[in-house]
Amino acid sequence: MRTIVKDILLVDDSANDVTLIKAALKDANFGNEIIVAEDGEEAIDFLYNRGKFSGYKGGKPIFVLLDIKMPMMDGIEVLKIIRQDPEFNQIPVIMLTSSRDSRDLQACYDNGANSFVVKPVNMSSFMQVVKDLGKYWVIINELPVL
Repeated sequence: MRTIVKDILLVDDSANDVTLIKAALKDANFGNEIIVAEDGEEAIDFLYNRGKFSGYKGGKPIFVLLDIKMPMMDGIEVLKIIRQDPEFNQIPVIMLTSSRDSRDLQACYDNGANSFVVKPVNMSSFMQVVKDLGKYWVIINELPVL
């Protein structure tokens, strides 16, 4: 049984998708704060407590929702950095993307993604998928102490 509520790191450059994802997770009543990084570089800054996240004291996220196609640094590069650092390599990383490219799918799994989920186009389906992901990674799945 978890006693500490950890934050969720959401990495996505689409303001619309961020709004929907945050609404879906809030609606599911998990109680986790959602930290938003707007691109891959911000995601890495969050993990290493740099830049605008330099004062963050919340520890490692319970999981990362990571888009692939972003400016500055794409999601696959972020995934590689997370998996190469022993400090972060056990954090679950869920690729939540609009990409249906089989090369992206393969690259994500080759680099240690825990899951690859294509964002549904329909808004209600999109929100349900996010709720289901949250339910699995926050409530159902058992994680090591991160």
